[in-house]
Amino acid sequence: MTMTTQNLLVELFVEELPPKALKKLGDAFASVLFEQLKAQGLASADTSVVTAFASPRRLAAHVTHVWRKAADKAVQQKLMPVSVGLDASGNATPALLKKLQALGADVSNPAAAVAALKRAPDGKAEALFYDSLVTGAALDTGLQKAIEEAIAKLPIPKVMSYQLETDCALPGWTSVNFVRPAHGLVALHGSTVVPVTALGLKAGNTTQGHRFEAKVSPVVIKDADAYAQTLLDDGAVIASFGDRRFAIVQQLAQAAERLGPGYEVLMDEDLLSEVTGLVEHPNVLVCEFEAQFLDVPQECLILTMKANQKYFPLVDAKGKLTNKFLVVSNICPADASAVIGGNERVVRPRLADAKFFFDQDRKKTLASRVAGLDKVVYHNKLGSQGERVQRVRAIAEAIARRLGAEVADVQRAAELAKTDLVTDMVGEFPELQGIMGRYYALNDGLSAEVADAIEDHYKPRFAGDELPRNTIGVMVALADKLETLVGMFGIGNLPTGDKDPFALRRHALGVIRMLVEKDLPLGLLELVGDATPVFGDKITHASAALVDFIYDRLAGSLREQGYSAQEVEAVLALRPQRLGDVSKRLSAVRAFAALPEAPALAAANKRISNILKKAGDVDAHVSEVLLREAAEVALYAAMKEIAPQANSQFEAGDYTASLQTLAALRAPVDAFFDGVMVNAEEMDLRLNRQGLLKSLHDAMNRVADLSRLAA
Repeated sequence: MTMTTQNLLVELFVEELPPKALKKLGDAFASVLFEQLKAQGLASADTSVVTAFASPRRLAAHVTHVWRKAADKAVQQKLMPVSVGLDASGNATPALLKKLQALGADVSNPAAAVAALKRAPDGKAEALFYDSLVTGAALDTGLQKAIEEAIAKLPIPKVMSYQLETDCALPGWTSVNFVRPAHGLVALHGSTVVPVTALGLKAGNTTQGHRFEAKVSPVVIKDADAYAQTLLDDGAVIASFGDRRFAIVQQLAQAAERLGPGYEVLMDEDLLSEVTGLVEHPNVLVCEFEAQFLDVPQECLILTMKANQKYFPLVDAKGKLTNKFLVVSNICPADASAVIGGNERVVRPRLADAKFFFDQDRKKTLASRVAGLDKVVYHNKLGSQGERVQRVRAIAEAIARRLGAEVADVQRAAELAKTDLVTDMVGEFPELQGIMGRYYALNDGLSAEVADAIEDHYKPRFAGDELPRNTIGVMVALADKLETLVGMFGIGNLPTGDKDPFALRRHALGVIRMLVEKDLPLGLLELVGDATPVFGDKITHASAALVDFIYDRLAGSLREQGYSAQEVEAVLALRPQRLGDVSKRLSAVRAFAALPEAPALAAANKRISNILKKAGDVDAHVSEVLLREAAEVALYAAMKEIAPQANSQFEAGDYTASLQTLAALRAPVDAFFDGVMVNAEEMDLRLNRQGLLKSLHDAMNRVADLSRLAA
């Protein structure tokens, strides 16, 4: 295209946007706008670049190399089959003329119009094609469409409706729906205003800066490239979300450094993102609260500062909370003492509430709160939290017995694990459940192991979370997750698509991680079997579906760890009950697959599986007197020599050695299939050969189903 390009700037100025959604809104606005411009030929995927801007009161996009008008485009359009468009004499039919006229073609001379068409094969018939030149979109209309599409596709958490006064002779009102009321629209192509509209607003070249810090109002944007710098210089606004976030991180680190080497900022990504969405020009200030509040568990203080006040706590080098914290202010007064004092006054009642809750809660023991769980509804089909606790306790006891562990501490931890749900602190801060249970257990004089288990029974709470720190915690955590899984599956409350309100996928992965990483000698079926009876008649038996669900989660996790689908299918096809063995089996399968004998043995196992499937119920019994062919005699002899050694290695847990030992059977197996007819006419020979193959299949597929490795 010979026309020169200029950079484009579009800004939508609105009232304060939801801070948690701001980055997503900004990215979506810019990306959809850019895609629409590219789709209309006004921007290029090769040369144009989009930059998103998002501040609390604006969404904007800067796009480089945008044309004033898109290039005209040659288009070939299929009209109709020749047999429909032309009569026997080759003249245009009324249908063809009507079609051409609808496309804007000149049909005043039908013969000339037909002569301009192209004829080309189209499947079995020949068709008529019309070549035309489509005029490229003008920026005015193209940008209008792009803005409307960008607004329509914004991932708005909640739409609000507001009224605009109409600009006409007769005053009136029109209703507009958007995430927040919009008050300004900027659209600049270079320094030229593009005459577009949005949300009842006409585009111009002015916007508003910071509510209190702006040097001028309105802020005039001279051209698209001056946007960010002009907003900063004249409007005291850092328009880029990323730049504001970077500025906040830098200022937080500098403030902590000024306080001395013993201070570190508790940097939280979610909090950082939310605060970036709250301020236009960040200014980090150091505040403090009374040291007496440090007697309260620091998790409570940290949570109330972060969740309620959006403050950044400061800890010492050992991770212990200090009585200083950082505030990201949106104003930069010469004397910040009033801002600091105001924030200190605001946080004080919050901390006082936390101290009051902590002091009140410690007046009652956890044991005295157990009865209160009967009044807390868990699920209308599964009863109260009190009933649930009894089920978790029974499951934990069964797990302890299987592990040969002391039952008393497990019972105690399971019984008290949920009691902090009825404390004032957890009532105010549900995120502290488990954490407060540990503090209150220690206050009641319970052992550290039981107290830790009370906190840890929720773990792992998310991907990558740590596991319970002791065996008691592992047993209670397993019981808690199994109770949820068995109960929900038992009432048919299963996850669907992306909906999983009871976090069953997360619970299943938690069970898997504990069984695998702690290498517990527990079978999956026996665990589900122990958990099912404790529900009585509240549930239907759903253990098979639940076990399949857990193996599916395990398969997905293993593939994410880098194992191939074939390797995972080969191992999990046998439904190994001890999940701690799975990684060793996978390693053995991978080593076996690298052997030169592996492809032939995998193919042979697939063939054997098919033969046995067709044969039905086959007894793994071999009568030596019925072994007539040399190849079957040789295979049986090789199996008698090799299988015991492979079995011994399998029982010792050396799965890699077991499979490598079995690799020596390749030659006799190949010879067997080359020289022996399995389905012999004589029934006794056929059954004996099937029994030989069944024995071979059983011996070779103890580690994994090798047939799954066949190409």
